Amino acid sequence: MQIKASTPSSVLLVCLGNICRSPTAEEIFRQQAAIAGLSLKIDSAGTSDWHIGKAPDPRSQRHAKSQGYNLSKLVARQVSAEDFYNFDLILAMDTQNLADLQAIKDDLPNTDDKLARLALFSEEDPNYGGDDVPDPYQGDGDDFEEVIERIESSVKAWIESWNAM
Repeated sequence: MQIKASTPSSVLLVCLGNICRSPTAEEIFRQQAAIAGLSLKIDSAGTSDWHIGKAPDPRSQRHAKSQGYNLSKLVARQVSAEDFYNFDLILAMDTQNLADLQAIKDDLPNTDDKLARLALFSEEDPNYGGDDVPDPYQGDGDDFEEVIERIESSVKAWIESWNAM
């Protein structure tokens, strides 16, 4: 399912624990949106409660820093029902988290409030479209570098799709 819509005013990036992929995506999205002149509220969260209140994984921080991204001020949190009301677009790093987010959304009361659109993070990306951003947590340095490369590519694709509107 392709989402072709106007530029959102807010984007939430979601992975499982909110210590590797989604905080990396948050910082990359924040920088790239600013460069593109987009004023977006950007945040990240995890579907699990495993790392609430913790800083991003030290390996994520180290690899991101080597590419010019500072994750040191970010703190893990869990997705909440309020996020579906407070964000226009929620992007999941993989299909399992997308399914988990859809289940949360489906359980929300049916109100007149507009709920966030859900999509796979790589959906607009011509290089990785439809692919999960692999979780580097159990991996090595190369896995963290691959995550940065994929995130940069998908962020660029989302921004280009909004600029083409």
